[in-house]
Amino acid sequence: MRKTIEILWTTFKLALQELGKNKMRTFLSLFGVTIGIFCIIGVLSTVSSLEKNIQDGIKSLGNNTIYIDKWDYQGGADYPWWKFVNRPSPKLNEIELIKNKISANINIVFNFTTQSFIQYDNDKLDGINYHGVTDEFDKIQPIEIQYGRYLNQMEFDYGTNSIVIGYDNAEKLFGSAEKAVGKIVDLRNKKAVIVGVIKKQGKSFIEGWQFDQSILLSYGFMKQMLFNERWNNPKIIVKGPENMSSEALKDELKGAMRSIRRLGPVEDDDFSLNAISDFSKSASSLFANVNLGGWMIGLLSLIVGAFGIANIMFVTVRERTPIIGLKKAIGAKKRTILMEFLLESAMICVIGGIIGIILVVVMAKLLSTVFDFPVFVSGNILTLAISICVSIGILAGIIPAMIAARMDPVVAIRS
Repeated sequence: MRKTIEILWTTFKLALQELGKNKMRTFLSLFGVTIGIFCIIGVLSTVSSLEKNIQDGIKSLGNNTIYIDKWDYQGGADYPWWKFVNRPSPKLNEIELIKNKISANINIVFNFTTQSFIQYDNDKLDGINYHGVTDEFDKIQPIEIQYGRYLNQMEFDYGTNSIVIGYDNAEKLFGSAEKAVGKIVDLRNKKAVIVGVIKKQGKSFIEGWQFDQSILLSYGFMKQMLFNERWNNPKIIVKGPENMSSEALKDELKGAMRSIRRLGPVEDDDFSLNAISDFSKSASSLFANVNLGGWMIGLLSLIVGAFGIANIMFVTVRERTPIIGLKKAIGAKKRTILMEFLLESAMICVIGGIIGIILVVVMAKLLSTVFDFPVFVSGNILTLAISICVSIGILAGIIPAMIAARMDPVVAIRS
């Protein structure tokens, strides 16, 4: 163990000496490795951060959850909106009919959304999302209350004017979110009492529910403010039990909805079943392709860097030929010489990689500050970067190291 540590320490010192001998050669050799690691780790870190943000946004829509709507959420350039626009919107009475036809123990919610204002004294906020929901909403979409409480069953049953407000809305209206509880505000043509403030969520690339800029109110209360709920994107949200897959839940819901809508065997569905798991898979597939692009760019730079490292090692072997001969003459084995040069090559490559990692960390800090979006470099990505550097170093140094290990000691000393 002690001998191995001595070899590693000696190799590290030799590597630093080699780097200091010819600074221009060193810079050009390390530049390729640095840029390669910067490209790979930079892309992986940025994409990983972006994917986590989007996946968290998708998960916020509900796990194992199906949205029954007249619209299909897949979208795309060839989206046939004309096919969906004339479909009937989901209705409140369909909730009980679905429950009666589904064998599994499900949670089901009727929801519709609109945008309007919220006003307190002379302070007014426009573009606020109103989410009118039924009583099982918090079982499908967990609500973390920072101050006050969530809506109770009586408020849902009687459609009272109690609301729960998003954190950002509360701060903008009252200066402090804690002060919002108990205040009476104006919503369209109604007065409402704030009974709770939702915990701050932060920004997300997926709209999701965006509770920070929203208010939650009972379906009954929201219906009092609307002329026709079908103009406000009504939908039914169904969450299946943990032991039931999204596909199985979809199949049961399809049968139930076709039966409720009394569709014949040859008639097309007049509803869409949008599974949250489908969006998660699509996002993963998209980011896999982006990661592949980053790998291709980074590997090209690493190949250039590997030739630079190999060049350094060939020159190093040539310069140290007498020393190699002397070491072999006093008993150094081939594997010791081989290990020495491979370790030196790997360490030179690791130094270039560390510079690349430092640049990525600086970039991540800048992006996080400028765009208010958390970019992080995970431990797994750092481990991958070091592993790549060691592998590239070994591959680049294997031929020079083998040449050094096979030298004849007499010939080497005489040179």
